[in-house]
Amino acid sequence: MSSTNLPKTMRAMQWTTATPNLHSNLTLNPSAPVPPISPNQVLVKVLSAAINPADHKIPESIPAFLRRFLIGTGAITPGMDFCGRIVQVGSKVDKTKFSEGEKVFGRLGAPGQHGTLAEYVPVPANVMAKLPEGVSVDEAACLGIVGETTYQSIQPFVKEGDKVFINGGSGGTGTFSVQVAKALGCHVTTTCSTGKIDFVKSLGADEIIDYTKSDVIAELKKKGQVFSVVVDNVGTPYELYKASDDFLLPSGRYMQIGAPPSLATVLSIMKRTLLPGILGGGKRAYTMVYPKHQPWEMDVLAGWVKEGKLKVVFEEPRYKLEEAAKAFEKLREGRNRGKIVVKVAEE
Repeated sequence: MSSTNLPKTMRAMQWTTATPNLHSNLTLNPSAPVPPISPNQVLVKVLSAAINPADHKIPESIPAFLRRFLIGTGAITPGMDFCGRIVQVGSKVDKTKFSEGEKVFGRLGAPGQHGTLAEYVPVPANVMAKLPEGVSVDEAACLGIVGETTYQSIQPFVKEGDKVFINGGSGGTGTFSVQVAKALGCHVTTTCSTGKIDFVKSLGADEIIDYTKSDVIAELKKKGQVFSVVVDNVGTPYELYKASDDFLLPSGRYMQIGAPPSLATVLSIMKRTLLPGILGGGKRAYTMVYPKHQPWEMDVLAGWVKEGKLKVVFEEPRYKLEEAAKAFEKLREGRNRGKIVVKVAEE
């Protein structure tokens, strides 16, 4: 589709309030205006979008009086991850890197006015990569937030042969964490429930702790100080960070994933990192992970998908755009085995 033939309106899932939750307020707008682009953006026709906990946790945690400053006003379109086709290129975008008709994938930086659960979305040119041959649209749509989050949580802090503990290995972030650590040559211990053990083993996990039958902290303490990194995708048991002195190396890092940027999160971080151990604090380096934009990392992740080192696990069924509210309901249950994808348009 040429930029001269762009429609004036589009289909988009939108909300005007996130109280009491996002999904109960999501409705399909069949004639939302197609958003304009700035000189440093491209307009992408969205083919597939993947949803993440941050897509609903951030809007739900922001007070209404702050929403206009942090997200936007009026009808808001959620979604940050995407894969689609460029239909318009801003005047300041390097045309040798991106041009009309190319398929691209990536992620937006934060929830904003124009998200990816719409037929068209404006995207800064520095937050996306070209879709390589051998990687599907749905696979690429899942690589943005979760891919960069897990990569940045593990890669800078390990070398081949190191041991990594992943708390929660079967969800959208967990399936990536296990495979990213394995692709980097690490020995992986993770947790899951009884019914998901075979599934998590198929991702490459070396050791699995069944949290429904064992005390996770007790099992980890038996191993001693052996882990270079702990990736906590769950946040429970709450005492896990405090106890990590017993199973993380002195130089090890505790990486917390998935907490919303809220006052409660800030207070939790302060308690864990500033208080002495006797009052609930811990001794190991603690990081709340909010990924930075690194498009080259998406090239690495897509390369692993192409090589078979990283399998994108999908929660089935995949949803249509008008079913996005159901997709968020599924996400909130917290029992999905993989990434939840919304099919926005046909290729």
